[in-house]
Amino acid sequence: MVYENPDGVRIGLEIHIQLNKLKTKMFCGCSTDYHNAAPNTHTCPVCLGLPGALPVLNKKAVEAAIKVGLALEGKIAEETQFHRKNYFYPDLPKGFQITQYDFPIVSRGKVVIEGEDGEHTVGITRAHMEEDPGRLVHIGSIEKSKGVLIDYNRSGMPLIETVTEPDMRSPKEARRFLDKFRNILEYLDVFDGNLEGAMRVDANVSVHGGTRVEIKNISSHKGVERALLYEIMRQKNVIRRGGKVVQETRHFDEGRGVTLPMRTKEEAEDYRYFREPDLTPMCVTDWIPAIKETLPELPDAKRSRFMEQYGITDMHARSLTSKIMLADFYEGVCAEGVDPKLAATWTADVFLGELNYRDLAISSYDGEKIGFIHAKDPRIKKSFKVSDMVELVNLFDEGKISDRAAVEVIRTMLNTTEEKTPSQIIEEKGLFKAEDDLVTKAVAEAITENEAAVQDYLGGTEKSLNFLVGQVMKKTKGTADAKTARELIIKELKG
Repeated sequence: MVYENPDGVRIGLEIHIQLNKLKTKMFCGCSTDYHNAAPNTHTCPVCLGLPGALPVLNKKAVEAAIKVGLALEGKIAEETQFHRKNYFYPDLPKGFQITQYDFPIVSRGKVVIEGEDGEHTVGITRAHMEEDPGRLVHIGSIEKSKGVLIDYNRSGMPLIETVTEPDMRSPKEARRFLDKFRNILEYLDVFDGNLEGAMRVDANVSVHGGTRVEIKNISSHKGVERALLYEIMRQKNVIRRGGKVVQETRHFDEGRGVTLPMRTKEEAEDYRYFREPDLTPMCVTDWIPAIKETLPELPDAKRSRFMEQYGITDMHARSLTSKIMLADFYEGVCAEGVDPKLAATWTADVFLGELNYRDLAISSYDGEKIGFIHAKDPRIKKSFKVSDMVELVNLFDEGKISDRAAVEVIRTMLNTTEEKTPSQIIEEKGLFKAEDDLVTKAVAEAITENEAAVQDYLGGTEKSLNFLVGQVMKKTKGTADAKTARELIIKELKG
């Protein structure tokens, strides 16, 4: 199948990645651990832009940028340098931002995603280093703000801005690109995506080959998809009514799900770029071989290995490698000798599904347990041990518990803070699979007590069989195996 792209949608993204795993800021020694600190407490003359304060480049930030470039299969510049991007904004105390312009450290990379019609390659135009400005806190909505507070703790945080080609053809592809890109960054261990401001996205979109519009500072992958869906619809309506789409920068109001005009779009010359006189050009060619040696097994390579080594499906392999900590957890379970296919099913389908239902984001893995934090309330923390998943999978594989009981155990462990093993929960809740004679007795009772359902089934109403199976499960309090109960009912009714 070839995706026709009927609206001629072209989407390009500019992604600002905060290198918050580094200990210090881009050009000074201030700590990057500011997220729970009081406003304006992680600052110094350099990141506040005070007169006479000079920047000193963080070498670790350059190494991280090279690592990202190699993972994106990009070209690393033999020589790179910084520029000043001049503009006035309250969160930029110097009146300019130190960034890179015509000599970015990375160019011409790519990321392969699952597109509308199979695998789809998104080109990477460039990735360059820069410093983060401060943070504006609006009193009320940005549209009707009664005032603005400024927190300079974020000022000077090391950033990598990655610019894609306009290769994405739908909001769904844009979201998948962001998911894959974040996945790669987490494998590289250059940032913590769960922290505020870790990844911010500017989305450029046009329809039918027309004028592009930029949507600024979107903070979530879902928000990017929603903003693009709205903006595509808005542009199509403008064209349908005989109007012209104006090149401009717009803001996405997450609460209302709409984009709003902010300002006309600036061009490069508006920023009066010139070389940063306080930082010399850098030659980083000699660094590349050593940094390349530190690259981990990346998501696509790990996915292929999982399919070959563990014999699991492509769908399970994609799901398990979507987070490096989840992949490590799965391998930890497999290392204990459990059936890898069963472990993949219970980890990727059931366990991950229960986490998503509870808005629990994977936050850590220490070799013994995997940890989570609530996406909206970081105070809520949970964990799940490798040994617990091993025990659960083995009990199911040995036929001692049903799939329904295994799901109940996972839910119980995620819903409580009590330290209990799967066996303890199964014992307390009476979830061990019923003995054969108990199931046989329950089948006989279900048939005797539900004559109408029996006649309906014999008359060809297949769903009546499901009802009878449900009655057996009810009588055995969910401890019967549903497949076995179904087979016994059919045998009893049809001889």
